[in-house]
Amino acid sequence: MSASKNKVTNSILKSEKKSLYRFLTLYITMITFLMLVLGFYYFDTQKQIMLAQQRATLSKYAYEQTKKLKTLHHYFPESNTYPRDKRFKSAIYDTDYVEIFSLLKHKHINFDKDIYIEDSYIHFVKILDNYYLGAKYLIIEIQDDGKWLKAIYKKMTIYSLIAFILFLFLGIFLAKLFIKPMRDSILLLDRFIKDTTHELNTPLSTILANIEMMDRDVMSPKNIKKLDRINSAARSVSVLYKDLTYITLEQNKINKDEEINLKELTKQRVEYFDVLANAKKIEFKLDLDDSILYIDRVKITRVIDNLISNAIKYNKRGGYIKITTQKNLFSIEDSGIGIAKDQLPYMFDRYMRFNSSEGGFGIGLSIVKNITKEYGIEIQTTSTLGEGTRIDLKW
Repeated sequence: MSASKNKVTNSILKSEKKSLYRFLTLYITMITFLMLVLGFYYFDTQKQIMLAQQRATLSKYAYEQTKKLKTLHHYFPESNTYPRDKRFKSAIYDTDYVEIFSLLKHKHINFDKDIYIEDSYIHFVKILDNYYLGAKYLIIEIQDDGKWLKAIYKKMTIYSLIAFILFLFLGIFLAKLFIKPMRDSILLLDRFIKDTTHELNTPLSTILANIEMMDRDVMSPKNIKKLDRINSAARSVSVLYKDLTYITLEQNKINKDEEINLKELTKQRVEYFDVLANAKKIEFKLDLDDSILYIDRVKITRVIDNLISNAIKYNKRGGYIKITTQKNLFSIEDSGIGIAKDQLPYMFDRYMRFNSSEGGFGIGLSIVKNITKEYGIEIQTTSTLGEGTRIDLKW
């Protein structure tokens, strides 16, 4: 019971994880974008606060420097030494933004702003009321020590990390909340499959055993035809039963790998499915060479059975199934209804069905995919609507 429950849980986890990853990817992308936008506005706000704090100091420096320029203006040219201050650098420009004199480290001046920071230098632009020394603009420059920037980056890093963790937990909670209906549906479906498998065992075994024991020699052609239809239906159900049994009981068993000649195994499986194929007047075309594969017999049988079963199920009446075995190749081609190109990537997904008129749970090709993936077998699929499908297994 515990092993069966684990299989169901694993099935749910695969579907749940895929949906969870998709949701979290989109969610994290949106949250990251939002945090970047908020971070940009926070940084800009802190920058403006820093400049506002520096404005008072720089205005004081500009006032003191203006008084010195006024003194120099009145005593020029007897006194012609430009006033300097250890606390700041300064420059004066005329009405045409032409430099008159400059001690600035950073020469690029933005006259459209009264205070700004660029390349680690803070500039304060003061418009002079009196043109001392012919100057209209006084520029005060101090070097930014970067302490405010480091403090902002530290805060942003801490806040962003805390916010990201909180949003991540919120995202996981929301994702699980949204995925719960899907989880419950998968649990219900897997429970149904398990119960169906259990109920099919006895009646199916009885039907197949009694069909084999019937004496066709004493039966009329009409009754033989009826028996063939019963046999065909029973074998179709048998394939489904084996898939269900494999999912619920056998897929996690320890592999008993051995050398399997696909030529001989294919002949056996074609003979088994011949009754089903004859019911739709489908012809098998076999091109079989020796092809050895080291694999568990039960698992490769499930692969071949499901490929043949699907080729029959989705084939046209009076069509054909061509099976080829070569060294490192198993190929099956049918003349069926085909699959649209946009649906091909999903044809091996569990419970996926593209034709509601046909029966089944949509688990056969999922089993094929899981087994081939386990053994490193490559699947190549080509299909055309209305013409048929070809599946190549290469190793």
